[in-house]
Amino acid sequence: MKNIFVGNLDFSSTEATIRALFEPYGTVDRVNLVTDRDTGRSRGFAFVEMSDSAQANQAIAALNGFQVDGRALNVNEARPKPQSGNAGGGGRREGRPQKRSPRW
Repeated sequence: MKNIFVGNLDFSSTEATIRALFEPYGTVDRVNLVTDRDTGRSRGFAFVEMSDSAQANQAIAALNGFQVDGRALNVNEARPKPQSGNAGGGGRREGRPQKRSPRW
C-alpha cells in the first residue's frame, strides 16, 4: 500500500476528478480530499492510496508537475503522520537541566 500526497489542487476539485487522474496508472483504493472543517471547501490537497507500489510510483512520476485547471500538481509519496505524544513539544526533555528562578 502506498499513500500519495497530491498538492496544488484547484479548490473545485472533487474526489471523482482526482480518482480519474490516477486510475489510468492502476487501481485506486481510496481518495481522501482534505476539506476545511468550518466551510467544507477543499483545502487544495488530497491523499490517494494505491495498493500496487509499482503502479503508484508510475503515477507519481507521470503526474508530478502535470497541469490540471492551470495548476501544476505536486505529487509525491506522503510522509507518515507524526506520532502523537511528543509531536507538539513543550514538554520536559530528559537530560537537560531545568532553569530555575533564584530563591530570595
